[in-house]
Amino acid sequence: MLHFELVTPARLVRSEDVYMVVVPGSEGEEGVLEGHAPYMTTMRNGALKIYRTENAAPEEIQVEGGFAELGRDGLTVLAEHVAEG
Repeated sequence: MLHFELVTPARLVRSEDVYMVVVPGSEGEEGVLEGHAPYMTTMRNGALKIYRTENAAPEEIQVEGGFAELGRDGLTVLAEHVAEG
């Protein structure tokens, strides 16, 4: 499982283990799974897609701006704004 955190300047929105996250990167969508090579990207406004399990339908959260960083501890998405639900 991939450890995933979604953070805004105001609060921690999510912290959970998931199967995959698709990030709306500035160069296009990037699917991130456990074991993915470390990377960092700026994000465009769009839908962050969270897959809890391999065959699950994605949960979408609209994000505005920010960046995503994948490191040893998992994927951290720092969004300027998040529109949930």
